[in-house]
Amino acid sequence: MNIEYHRYWSENLHQDMEFKVYGHAGKPVLVFPAMGGRFYDFENFGMIEAAGWFIEQGLFQFYTVDSVDNQSWCNWGAHPYDRGWRHEDYDRYIIHEVVPFIRQRCGEEALLLTTGCSMGGYHSANFFFRHPDVFDSVISLSGVFSLRLFVGDYVDERVYFNSPLLYLPNLSDEWYLEKYRRSQIILCAGQGAWEEEMNAELAVLRGILEAKGIPAWIDLWGHDVNHDWPWWRKMLPYFLGKLTEHQQRG
Repeated sequence: MNIEYHRYWSENLHQDMEFKVYGHAGKPVLVFPAMGGRFYDFENFGMIEAAGWFIEQGLFQFYTVDSVDNQSWCNWGAHPYDRGWRHEDYDRYIIHEVVPFIRQRCGEEALLLTTGCSMGGYHSANFFFRHPDVFDSVISLSGVFSLRLFVGDYVDERVYFNSPLLYLPNLSDEWYLEKYRRSQIILCAGQGAWEEEMNAELAVLRGILEAKGIPAWIDLWGHDVNHDWPWWRKMLPYFLGKLTEHQQRG
């Protein structure tokens, strides 16, 4: 398997940022780490190995990035107003630095799949819904879809526009809606330990998407399926296989 390590100074975050590339060809996959996680976590927790067949076959190419959660939403010592501004720096880093790097390798018009587990599941869904001109597929595993766990009832412009449960109900712009309807949306969670909040928010999101006529595969796994890596290692290759089948039929 082709594996590359990259480190660059980010003009948007004003710090060095690191990421890794796995694979030589295929649809680009942007991976967000779990809460406060690093670019190497997906490899260290066995997720790259779990997806290894798809990567080695040239079906998917993974790009695993760093988070800045501990400077943004998880920076408990900072006011949510300031946390939101730091997340916007991260949004610009991803869209204006990481995505151009990927498109330089995969084609200037390439549309990305995004995925992640837990907080990475939140980021993958939020980036997908905010930027459907960049992403046409999402596999969100055990994610939440609001920032309530991090900022409570506080809402300002940045909290609002980074909480799919807040901005999607009021979204009427067909530019966004039509792109969503043409995309592959996979949202999955278990029903075991530590998945209660994810289940509750997933149920709300299901209703929002159905009301707007946006197709999505919302998959709840069993009551033995906990919020943990062993299950995510099963989920990811399962859904990659389904996407591969869909692409081959299409």
